[in-house]
Amino acid sequence: MLPTHALVGLAIALPVAIALPESANVVLFAGLLGGIVPDLDLYLGHRKTLHYPVYYTVLAAAVVTVALFVRMSLPIAVAVMLIAAAVHSIADVFGGGLELRPWEATSDRAVYDHHRDRWIAPRRWIRYDGAPEDLLLTVAVAGPLLVTLDGAFRWVVVAALTVATAYTVVRRALPAVAESLLEDVLLQRLPDRVVANLPTRYVSDQ
Repeated sequence: MLPTHALVGLAIALPVAIALPESANVVLFAGLLGGIVPDLDLYLGHRKTLHYPVYYTVLAAAVVTVALFVRMSLPIAVAVMLIAAAVHSIADVFGGGLELRPWEATSDRAVYDHHRDRWIAPRRWIRYDGAPEDLLLTVAVAGPLLVTLDGAFRWVVVAALTVATAYTVVRRALPAVAESLLEDVLLQRLPDRVVANLPTRYVSDQ
């Protein structure tokens, strides 16, 4: 789930921020941003439009090389952001698929591999976003961050934990809510061109 990815991005940035205290804030923000950005495609080609497990990794390696020689905040921050985005994209392979109820394990699509032009199948080590084990991972990642960070970034961690806990509690009820809202409200009011672009997991059975 997104809070997990956000905190993993911060965790990736943390050792760099400690090593380079003068760039700590920008590096931490870059890690947070890299953890979040791939999921901005949630309603527009989710896990395809902004998920690039291969290309983020290649770009990150190139920028890390530059950052090692040019010790400036910008290339270091970009490197951290790309690493966090790559880890996010790769990590989604080990979760569930793209179906509306991923605990049913009916989808063979986890993340799109643009390099090979195919979908990567879900491994389901974490059965679905918002599963109890997903929350456990979030808590495990948050622990060191809460101890180490202060100020605004500590509050980001607290907020992420709060959202993750609430999401886990209601996760299995959300598909029914989404279907009811879509059928009773949105499909009646949205233009056809908008409905045509809704994710298929919401409209395939309508």
